[in-house]
Amino acid sequence: MSRNLVTICCALALGPLTATAAVAAPLESAAVAAPEINLVAKPANRFSDAIRDHRIERRFTAIADAAKQKAVKAKRIASQPSYELAGGVSLATLNAIASCESGGDPTVVDASGTYFGKYQFDTSTWASVGGSGSPAEAPEAEQDYRASLLYSRAGSSPWPVCG
Repeated sequence: MSRNLVTICCALALGPLTATAAVAAPLESAAVAAPEINLVAKPANRFSDAIRDHRIERRFTAIADAAKQKAVKAKRIASQPSYELAGGVSLATLNAIASCESGGDPTVVDASGTYFGKYQFDTSTWASVGGSGSPAEAPEAEQDYRASLLYSRAGSSPWPVCG
């Protein structure tokens, strides 16, 4: 039996070109088939698989990065307050007041330092419509919103010259 095993091992190591009928008979009786060794194709297949895997990884990394950027942008947009005008007040009316009061400049402060922003709010009037801080430092959309609240409550009377 050990002679047959040596013969089988030699046949496997040397390949099918050296196998003879004497060697083939013990192979058949041992029910062991000679394995096909494909040393050239296996490294090429592994290399192709590695390239394919790398491309897939790059593609999914790019998709994940884009998704992260969109999530950050969505959070930023969602955190910004929505300043819609109060009902019944048109932007044209507000623009006319702002043009007269400040030339439409949301950052202007009058010479006395009493009136601020696009609609020249004083700080108590600004606070009465929910504003905080300086009106001149608030976003223009917030100034429009707060002016529309004031207009819907008191009409043009808060702006005696321009209203």
